[in-house]
Amino acid sequence: MIIKRYLVTNMNEAMTRIRYELGMDAVIISQRKVRKPGVSGFFSKKIIEVTAAVDNSKEEKEKLVAEKEDIQNSINALKKMIQDQPTEKIEEEKIDPEVKKVDQEKEKAEEKSQEKPEEKPLVQDKLLEEFAEIKSMLTEITEKKTKSTAGRKSKLQQALEAADVNEKNIKKILTNVKNNKEEIDDKDKLRTAIKKYVTTSKVKMEGIVVLVGPTGVGKTTTIAKLAGRLSLIEKKKVGLITVDTYRIGAVEQLRTYADIMSIPFEVVITLKDMDSAIETMKDCDVILVDTTGRSSKNSMQLSELRAFVDRTKSKNINLVLSCTTKDKDIECITEGFKELNYNNVIITKLDETTTYGSILNILDSAKKPLNYVTTGQNVPEDIKRLSADDVCKLVLGEETI
Repeated sequence: MIIKRYLVTNMNEAMTRIRYELGMDAVIISQRKVRKPGVSGFFSKKIIEVTAAVDNSKEEKEKLVAEKEDIQNSINALKKMIQDQPTEKIEEEKIDPEVKKVDQEKEKAEEKSQEKPEEKPLVQDKLLEEFAEIKSMLTEITEKKTKSTAGRKSKLQQALEAADVNEKNIKKILTNVKNNKEEIDDKDKLRTAIKKYVTTSKVKMEGIVVLVGPTGVGKTTTIAKLAGRLSLIEKKKVGLITVDTYRIGAVEQLRTYADIMSIPFEVVITLKDMDSAIETMKDCDVILVDTTGRSSKNSMQLSELRAFVDRTKSKNINLVLSCTTKDKDIECITEGFKELNYNNVIITKLDETTTYGSILNILDSAKKPLNYVTTGQNVPEDIKRLSADDVCKLVLGEETI
């Protein structure tokens, strides 16, 4: 029941307002003369206070029935979407209006329930059941869409995961594939996306070439392979310098290679020694400098090594990393060795793994071009340069080492 009070000057005004606001079924409960509220009321004529009421229970029931019908229509619309279309074709923009409509009706029902908790109609119980059904249906739609989307991407994603490409780069590559509007199949789009990750070095192997990196990645063996390739195959005059006097046998190992290839070799202990060694080899086309393996987390050791690297005035500094390096370590190493201003990357030990996604992980982390890769222990054969297409084939398993 709705009860309202009116302050009017006469009964004609009262009846007009009551019928307009409460309808023809309204009845007058009481009427009396009163003064206007406030100070001004003492100096004016009395007015009439009329109280009227109307029974609106019928309208409320009709409104609840209408609301229930609206919700049922929403449910039927959602059911029709599920039945008539494959899950992956159910568009969110079609579902959202129905969901919003249901939310609005639910809020109204809850408000009414809070206003009159002692008069909770049976209709409202039914509404709550309908809300539960809709929630269940929406959950089902979401799960099916998620599974369907995963299924559409699974072949590409599984190929990259199988190659040990890390999660961050998988997302970037798949986004690139998605944004490619060329009229080609997904596998070709994937090749295009992978190739964008691979930049190859354009720096010529001449002057002073320095190799830096952590311990155990194969710098000394790699520098021996480079020396053999440049001197024996490319017929260049090559000199070898080592700063690695910490590791047992490192000097003798490199000296043995130098003797076999009949190329000059110098051991550097001080910065002054570096100047002398470079001066001694000034007639060489290429001077290869092997450095001590250092931890990327030890800033003091890196600072000491930088003094030797800076002394060479080299414009071709190569960070050497193993293809078997763990993904988290790759980030740490590439970041730590930035202090040495490396401008190329050499990736070693491709023969010690069966997956090559780490090549992409290393290049993405270092943000530097690929210079060489090593593929075995043989000197000088097992070192070569790869094109972007070569790397792509290795990552996708179309070729192997």
